[in-house]
Amino acid sequence: MVNFTSHEIRDIIISMLVIGGVFAYVFRGINNGDFISLIPVTLVAVGFGFVFHELAHKFMAVRYGFYAEYRLWIQGLILAIITAALGFVFAAPGAVYIHGQYISKEENGKISIAGPLTNIALAIIFFIIPLFTPPSELLFLICSLGFTINSFIAFFNLLPVSMLDGAKILKWNPLVWLVTIAIAFVMTAYPYFVAYIF
Repeated sequence: MVNFTSHEIRDIIISMLVIGGVFAYVFRGINNGDFISLIPVTLVAVGFGFVFHELAHKFMAVRYGFYAEYRLWIQGLILAIITAALGFVFAAPGAVYIHGQYISKEENGKISIAGPLTNIALAIIFFIIPLFTPPSELLFLICSLGFTINSFIAFFNLLPVSMLDGAKILKWNPLVWLVTIAIAFVMTAYPYFVAYIF
């Protein structure tokens, strides 16, 4: 059973609010400079992507019998705010810390891939929703941001760099890593490719 401590819930809420705020600030141009009213949009489109990514790690770790807890990373939130002020966002709001006697390469790989797969699934959902719903400017904005950002979160985390999910997945199963990062790359590049064509 997955349990959440009060500190963990607090850290998740703070992380979501900061992430929603910094992305709203960076994308404020699409809302005539009003980033405050854009925060609910970015909370849904982006905030959920960051938090669900980490919670996917937690759920998978708990499934394997480990204790896992999401913890806020103050330095990461400060970095997100500073980079947002510079016009882009590099966000690392927190991470899931896993405690156990021994985590095998396979367990570590599967725990790691749960995060990017969650972002890929969210991106696909955001992509599909406008296809089956009445035209709505607000919904299109949420879904376009949700697809773009979640695709990028997945691709970035799949890079084979130490401390990122990709390095652990690559050690576990190179083929799984290659297929997953290829999918994430295509999804990340898709908006730019479409914009270039049209």
